[in-house]
Amino acid sequence: MSIGVGIFLMVVGAILSFAVRDSWDAVNLTVVGYILMLAGLAGIVLSFYITNRRRRVPNDALDPAIEEEYRVVEEHHRDIKE
Repeated sequence: MSIGVGIFLMVVGAILSFAVRDSWDAVNLTVVGYILMLAGLAGIVLSFYITNRRRRVPNDALDPAIEEEYRVVEEHHRDIKE
């Protein structure tokens, strides 16, 4: 489910919950609207989670010996005049 589908479900759920005043004996449209809004929110959250999980880069991409060369920091001392 993508972000667009999640937003669509939230919009349809809000319309059913707050704008529709019609009712059936077997189905409460307000509850169906709240359920659709929750499903849309869950879809958006899951979409962000899955997208961020795919973008992660493993930390062991460099050889440890090469990585150690980049971590060496040289200290530079300033001449302090008193």
